[in-house]
Amino acid sequence: MSLSVTHTRAQLGVSAPPVTVETHLANGLPAFNIVGLPEAAVRESRDRVRSALVNSHFDFPQRRITVNLAPADLPKEGGRYDLAIALGILAASGQVPAEALTGMEFIGELALTGDLREVPGALPAAIACADAGRSLVLPLPSGAEAALADGRVLVARNLLQVCAHLHNREQLPAAESPPHAAPPPGADLAEVRGQLRARRALEIAAAGGHNLLFYGPPGTGKTMLASRLPGILPPLLRREQLEVSAVYSSAGLALPAQRPFRAPHHSASPTALVGGGSNPRPGEISLAHRGILFLDELPEFPRHALEILREPLESGEVRIARARASVSFPAAFQLVAAMNPCPCGYLGETRCRCTPDQVQRYRNKLSGPLLDRIDMHVEVTTMSAGQLQDAPAGEPSTAVRQRVVAARAQQRERQATINAALAGRALEQHCSLGASGQQLLRESVDRLGLSARSYHRVLRVARTIADLAGTPAIGDGHIAEALAYRNLDRRTASAAGV
Repeated sequence: MSLSVTHTRAQLGVSAPPVTVETHLANGLPAFNIVGLPEAAVRESRDRVRSALVNSHFDFPQRRITVNLAPADLPKEGGRYDLAIALGILAASGQVPAEALTGMEFIGELALTGDLREVPGALPAAIACADAGRSLVLPLPSGAEAALADGRVLVARNLLQVCAHLHNREQLPAAESPPHAAPPPGADLAEVRGQLRARRALEIAAAGGHNLLFYGPPGTGKTMLASRLPGILPPLLRREQLEVSAVYSSAGLALPAQRPFRAPHHSASPTALVGGGSNPRPGEISLAHRGILFLDELPEFPRHALEILREPLESGEVRIARARASVSFPAAFQLVAAMNPCPCGYLGETRCRCTPDQVQRYRNKLSGPLLDRIDMHVEVTTMSAGQLQDAPAGEPSTAVRQRVVAARAQQRERQATINAALAGRALEQHCSLGASGQQLLRESVDRLGLSARSYHRVLRVARTIADLAGTPAIGDGHIAEALAYRNLDRRTASAAGV
């Protein structure tokens, strides 16, 4: 038989569209052509495949070889198609049984010796392959992450092992996940002395998944507090773990053992934050999916870079459009940021020399719509040496985490999502207020000049405060505390001279 068909998968964002490898051997002068919109690395597979076949003791057909990667309008890049192309040539030349390829997909880059090398995006391919009801053959190094998918994933060290499996001489082993290792101990909240208000805000943010902004003079512990947030967050659910692992797999990074914590430098470009490239790759906001994106020195980031966060903060995803493809990446991250109150950082102290115009220009680096999307603005105040020495050690992260886990369990049971994601009718249903609560919130919103978006975010934070208190209804005290975390809204900030 001079025609064969094998199946493989491309990589497009966190998806893995199917690719059919059609191989035809024809009479004529020896040639090896690959068509179907291949990139340079795919075209170079001709030399890798030829050497791998010869060094694996197979005959390389001295005929006119045409390999078509369908669909033809889908860009193909990387060495992930090498194994499928090699098997297509062997099947078309009768060196492996063509019927054995049925119901299987193959992904792997070939070395010149015939060994298989690791490829990125193994997990999305394994998930898509399982949905299609096919088995997947991968290089051994890629098997660990692919084993997270609920499908049949086989691993091989080299081309000879794959061919022995197809000849039914030796069965390939199934991919196995490495033994689950406990994440290394992180920074503990007990190391933070004092700052009770900031600690309380951190617990509320963790319990409801709310965005949080710390502001205050340098050296007050803003970064220290933010770095301890991962230690009080609940572990990833099975569904969330697959989502996060798929993003990291598509980026070619090691899979995280816990919720991601990404802290890009303030010189990061918009593309670094949101992702991009000719074949789009995930940026920092997608790598922080189901975890934390920490932006220290928030006003020092380019304003354009900050403004592109507005849509993902609302939608939980980012769509990158390029000439060849449009790719959607998940970006349901929790934003935690820190900033100084003025350029020098010591606003209100005698050593501050910043003029009101300088302070206003510094603050204007953060737009109103972006501040609107941050649920809680919390001031971290300066502590004297005596206060630091006298302040007892705070609660450890394990104790705070127990309350956070219990609060999130209530939210999942009540509404199947965290409070920060409540919207529409679900928000009205689960954040309903009594008559006194409605009046308090209405008067406060009018007096503070809050937007409709801020109004809803206050409701969500109040719902989380009630969950931490173990009360089914939102009380006036919960609303008052939630309103106290809107310190940087425009009218309030102007009146305070911040």
